[in-house]
Amino acid sequence: MSGSPTEAENPAAHGDERPAKAPGAFRTISEVAAELGVPPHVLRFWETRFSLLRPLKRGGGRRYYRPEDVEILRTIRRLLYEEGYTIKGAQKALRSIHSGARGGRGEGERSSPARTSAALQLGGEARSRLLAIRDELDSLRALLQRALT
Repeated sequence: MSGSPTEAENPAAHGDERPAKAPGAFRTISEVAAELGVPPHVLRFWETRFSLLRPLKRGGGRRYYRPEDVEILRTIRRLLYEEGYTIKGAQKALRSIHSGARGGRGEGERSSPARTSAALQLGGEARSRLLAIRDELDSLRALLQRALT
């Protein structure tokens, strides 16, 4: 046997097998795009439409997303793709969620990722509950209209 590692001993020999990043590590645009299942150009477009997104930009314009940026991107994706919001509607929802998560802090301060994440999740749950209530009210209205005619 030679002194060089075999393919089984060398994870880099398998191509894309890399150790997982720590939860607090910054992510590149490629990593975030792959995680969210959207092309990188969509993330760049969202940066122009959602002022809360402010990834760090290094030499050559390379973007590095903080964990809180990734949480915001997950929420934007959910609002647009799963809940059917328009860009304008998602902007409003994100602003209201973020201002609630800030809890009266100064304008320039960011909230902690855990607190922002909890507030963002609550926003989706609250919307789902409101939609269910609206549907129930619509069916009750239809029942009343039939009873009155």
